[in-house]
Amino acid sequence: MGDFYQNGIITTLHNLRSRSLEDLERELSTFKKHRPMGLVLPSLYSELEGPALQHIVDELKQVPYLEEIVIGLDRADQGQFEHALRYFSGLPQRHHVLWNDGPRLKALDEELQAHDLAPSEMGKGRNVWYCFGYILAADRTESVALHDCDILTYQRDLVARLIYPVANPNFNYMFCKGYYARVADSKMNGRVSRLLVTPLIRAMKKVCGPSDFLDYLDSYRYPLAGEFSFRTDVISDLRIPSDWGLEVGLLSEVYRHVALSRIAQVDLGLFDHKHKELGS
Repeated sequence: MGDFYQNGIITTLHNLRSRSLEDLERELSTFKKHRPMGLVLPSLYSELEGPALQHIVDELKQVPYLEEIVIGLDRADQGQFEHALRYFSGLPQRHHVLWNDGPRLKALDEELQAHDLAPSEMGKGRNVWYCFGYILAADRTESVALHDCDILTYQRDLVARLIYPVANPNFNYMFCKGYYARVADSKMNGRVSRLLVTPLIRAMKKVCGPSDFLDYLDSYRYPLAGEFSFRTDVISDLRIPSDWGLEVGLLSEVYRHVALSRIAQVDLGLFDHKHKELGS
C-alpha cells in the first residue's frame, strides 16, 4: 500500500510514482513562463575531483526548465577557479560561478564586514548566503532549489520533484524540504538524523513538555537533508546561518517567517550521498 500518511504539522508530498519525469518536466517548462526557476549548487573545489559532481552536471545539462544555475565555489585558488569555469561551461542554462575566495567577493565581504552585515564564519551557510544574495540581485527567478554536490546516485528528477511544489502557480507553498531513504550497500546511512537529531527532539518534547516548535521540527522526516526549495520572495526575510549548521538553522528561520500551511516536504526517492566511514 502506498504511503499516504501525513505526520506532523506540515504537508508531506509522497512520491507515488504516478507521473513520469517527462510529464513533470513538461509541466515545469510551462510554469517557467510565469515563475522562472533557478538552482543553487554550493560546492567545495574538492567536489569537482570527486565521484559525484560530473554526473550531476551531465544530468543537469538535460533539464529544460531552469532559467539559471548558481554555483558557489569554496576553497579554490585562481587556477582552480579557472578550472571550475571550464568544468561548468558545458551547462546550456545561464550559469554563474561565485568564487568565494576570489578578490572581488573578498572585497565585498570586507565592505559588508565593516557594517557588521557579512557572515562571520566560513562554511556552507556562508556559501549559500552569497549565492542567495546573487539570486536576489540578479532578479531572474521566482523560485529556487538547492542541493548538495556529493549525491552519488543523482538523477535529474530530484530537481523536478524538489522545485515543483514552489514553482507550481496553483500551489501556495513558499518552502519545501526534501526527504529520502539513505540506503547503500545493504546499509542504512543518515545515522546523525536517525540516532541523534530525531531522538533528541523527541526527548526534549518529553522533558520540556508541549512545544509547537518541537512538533514542527519533528514533522520533518529527514531534518538534516541538504535539499530544499523556496519562493525567492521569502529569502530576503531569512537569516541564513553562516556556519555548517545551515540545515537545522534554516528550518528555524522558516518557522519564524512562513505559515505552516505554506511549508511542505517532498519524497525524493532513494539515493545516497558521499558519507563518512565509521571510526574504529
